Amino acid sequence: MSSCLVQAGFQLLSDADSGIPGLRVTEVPAGALVSWTASDGFTALARDQAGRAAGNDSMRMIVQTAVTGLLVQLGHTVTDSPDGGGLVVLAEAALPRGDTSSQAPARPTH
Repeated sequence: MSSCLVQAGFQLLSDADSGIPGLRVTEVPAGALVSWTASDGFTALARDQAGRAAGNDSMRMIVQTAVTGLLVQLGHTVTDSPDGGGLVVLAEAALPRGDTSSQAPARPTH
């Protein structure tokens, strides 16, 4: 999923880049959390504009809408995180042991 975001032109930050604004993907029990942090410069600019809090929230909504659209188009299930701070991309359900219904049939060998 992260590679899909990178191929679409999103720059992802790693856990080692903590404190740096940008888009992050972290593992959570339900799947993956995609979160975005605005830079201090952007936050200050948004504060100076009319509808101060709306500026940062608007940009967050634009980023989340773009990420959601891409991931849903690629077949992922995306939902808002419980705290509203990001998006949760749900993990695919694992097949029960012995269930091979979604696997390609074996090719006969001659």
